Amino acid sequence: MLEKTRRPGGVAILARLLSYAGKVFDLPAVLSAIFDTRQRPQIPTEIVARSVLIMFLCRLGSLNSMEQLRASTQLRHFLGELMPSADSIGRIVDRMDPSGIRSVIGRIYDRLRRNKALKPPRHGLVALILDGHESHSTYRRHCDGCLERRKKFGKDERIEYYHRNVTAQLVFEEFRFLLDAETQLPGEGELACGLRLLDRVLQSYPRAFHVVVMDALYAKDAIFRKVVLHNKDFIVVLKNNRRSLFRIACSVVAERAPTISFETTNKAIDCWDVSATWYPIERIRFVATRETKSPVRRQLDGEHAAQPPSSWFWLTTLPPDRVSAEHVVEIAHSRWSIENEGFNELVNHWHADHIYKHSANAILNFWLMSMVAYDLFRAFFQRNLKAIVRTGRTMLHFARVMAAELYIDSTAGIPPRSPPATIGSAISASSP
Repeated sequence: MLEKTRRPGGVAILARLLSYAGKVFDLPAVLSAIFDTRQRPQIPTEIVARSVLIMFLCRLGSLNSMEQLRASTQLRHFLGELMPSADSIGRIVDRMDPSGIRSVIGRIYDRLRRNKALKPPRHGLVALILDGHESHSTYRRHCDGCLERRKKFGKDERIEYYHRNVTAQLVFEEFRFLLDAETQLPGEGELACGLRLLDRVLQSYPRAFHVVVMDALYAKDAIFRKVVLHNKDFIVVLKNNRRSLFRIACSVVAERAPTISFETTNKAIDCWDVSATWYPIERIRFVATRETKSPVRRQLDGEHAAQPPSSWFWLTTLPPDRVSAEHVVEIAHSRWSIENEGFNELVNHWHADHIYKHSANAILNFWLMSMVAYDLFRAFFQRNLKAIVRTGRTMLHFARVMAAELYIDSTAGIPPRSPPATIGSAISASSP
């Protein structure tokens, strides 16, 4: 699987990535630990896991696209045997245990940490971000694991079926690591799903992060107690769902002058920082900002237009003598990275929202495998490729190169088409 395949100009990028994964993360051994519930499997689970991983690494977007590359000698070399059919892969992934895929993510994280490849940000605090993501919705197809909601269309009412998960991401200096995900079950809310994920992350990665960053949905006492009980800090957005706390935060801004003002790359920020005592936590801290972005240049007339200021309110347990208000704001805004460099990238570039098999367990397993590919590819791009190779080329460029390598190799055995007949040759052929 991991031998280097030569091509004109050097070693193929996909072969180089897999070789890196074998040496650093011992990927073949880790993938072989993934198991499923079949009693007498004829197709090894490891082959299916390898096929799905390569599909995501090359960003092919569907199992049928992957199946069309079965003739690729490189692909057969990577897998160790002929790739299973698309239907077989979907069926077997549905039977896989997600814990095996989570162990692959844990292996990648552990090796990166041991190799000092995960550097904390400048303030020294690694943030764990929790957020929910809806993978798809439909009015027609549904399974036993689908969530349901009713929508009205005039006088009619229809049931919409959808799947949602809560995903955890670690924020390092110039590196984002997708850590784990949990499926939201029918009949439960996102908060219950998030609590279940937080329990597992706190147990499996007790020293991986320092502060938990969450949206306003997670501003609940149960979440606060759990985080503090494990000696972690939290930053949570305050909105109207916690009216009493939100009212206090608003009064802080209304009655006091800003504690500090500072500027970032494109914003001027006025910040209020007030400590207080609040049950069920002994010491709490309200941080509020009024942020004014730099004027933007309008494309229509070229003039600069001012942007309206935005206001943010946060509740945190980070002590003022340990973390400044400026760093609290920076950590709080890092929550957007799970949207921009997490969900947005997985959906638009990795095709992670595609329904490869409509089953709750299959959807979760494919999502986790996309996270494995995401973490593995980012580690390869940032920690293995030399800067001179990366300069001027995006990660998407290298993903397309890897896909092209498989496509070229799969058509190597097709005989070339005969050259088209010219007008002159057609005339001479018809002459007596």
